[in-house]
Amino acid sequence: MPRRPMHMTGADGAALRAALRELRTKLDVPEEFPAEVLAEAGRAAREPRLPETDATDIPFFTIDPPASVDLDQAMHLARRPAGGFRVHYAIADVAAFVTPGSPLDAEAHRRVSTLYFPDGKVPLHPAVLSEGAASLLPDQTRPALLWRLDLDAEGRVETTDVHRALVRSRARLDYDGVQKAIDTGTAEESLALLKDIGLLREALEVERGGISLNVPEQEIVADGGSYTLTYRAPLPADGWNAQISLMTGIAAADLMLAAGTGILRTLPTAPDGAVGRLRRAAKALRIDWPHHVPYAELVRSLDPHRPDHAAFLQECTALLRGAGYTAFTGGESPDPAIHAAVAAPYAHCTAPLRRLADRYAGELCVAAVAGAEPPRWAVAALDALPKEMADGTRLANTAERECVDLVEAALLKDRVGEIFEATVIDVDDREPLVGTVHLTDPAVVGRVVSPSRELPLGERLRVRLAEADPGTAKVLFAPA
Repeated sequence: MPRRPMHMTGADGAALRAALRELRTKLDVPEEFPAEVLAEAGRAAREPRLPETDATDIPFFTIDPPASVDLDQAMHLARRPAGGFRVHYAIADVAAFVTPGSPLDAEAHRRVSTLYFPDGKVPLHPAVLSEGAASLLPDQTRPALLWRLDLDAEGRVETTDVHRALVRSRARLDYDGVQKAIDTGTAEESLALLKDIGLLREALEVERGGISLNVPEQEIVADGGSYTLTYRAPLPADGWNAQISLMTGIAAADLMLAAGTGILRTLPTAPDGAVGRLRRAAKALRIDWPHHVPYAELVRSLDPHRPDHAAFLQECTALLRGAGYTAFTGGESPDPAIHAAVAAPYAHCTAPLRRLADRYAGELCVAAVAGAEPPRWAVAALDALPKEMADGTRLANTAERECVDLVEAALLKDRVGEIFEATVIDVDDREPLVGTVHLTDPAVVGRVVSPSRELPLGERLRVRLAEADPGTAKVLFAPA
């Protein structure tokens, strides 16, 4: 399973807290905000730059995990009288609070993105903004970048608009509640349309050759005084919600490309032999992949709850490596310009509370729609922004990976020598004695090394826990 940001419920244990503090120190993670940054954020929260346009009559809603308070996006979906759909998508207007070149702005460039740890997060912006004045919390009037995307009956975008406006969310929803309301037919029309539009956009994704990997996320759950690891397979509602964000990111990329200035999220096409390797993996896992079936269509047919399918989805993540940011100015054509997994030009623009680049993409899109020159401060930052984002993404990925390793080692440290039922979900091409196993109980993904026999990809395997060291965050299994 790909390692994802984890969510912890309940009180934290002292040993785990101490280990996570050490991890933050090792990674040089910024913790407290400087006093001048906090002071500036407080002033900005009290006196934001508010737009003249008032769109508070639109009954927006947000969809996020239950505990989330840094709410970047709110939406309202409707049918158009002449056919098709209208999507209003409000994105938190961080630029209404951050002055370019200020200490608050400089601190955001130092942090780049919000980092998630099992016992809390290290935010991109002070909480007075990210969890308060800038967050699209329910029943609060907030400045936002308001996208309006008109779609035809097949879900294709016909027209795009984005401008600043005041918005007001009416409800804070979570994925489980959204899925239940849609499945039982109790959802109001605006929410019920999330399924209709989401399915249409998923079909268009397949048509253009894009892929979305629905792979379970690891979660840490407190169980009395101890902790367990579980998997959460994404719900259909997760995918439908993601399609609204993807559609907006594609629209943003088109606007910036037409204007000749912007920053894209890019991913090169998979190297030669990568798809062939996947076909070999599918054969080893006994997954039927007829030659006439496109890769994206096969991926959509898989059930992440099945171990053999989960193993194949793990193999598929190899095609998504190498993503980065590409900036361009002066009308020059960026290279690369395509995100291979999206199968279209694409931009990160829907999470500015948690990701630095999104603020710049949003500003450039507003200027493009208005036919105005892009803000000088935004253009001036573009040269350095791809590297800043690359460094920040690398830190976030490292923190995420090491957090999982640390918690897995802590949970298993007293179980060295025990035998577990597992599934081999990955085998090293160059070293077939080395691979990765997926345990169902506890929900652990760990390295396995066989002394002599090649590991059977996709098959069940009894493994012995050979090592679990919280000090090194290392878990190692061997065939039993």
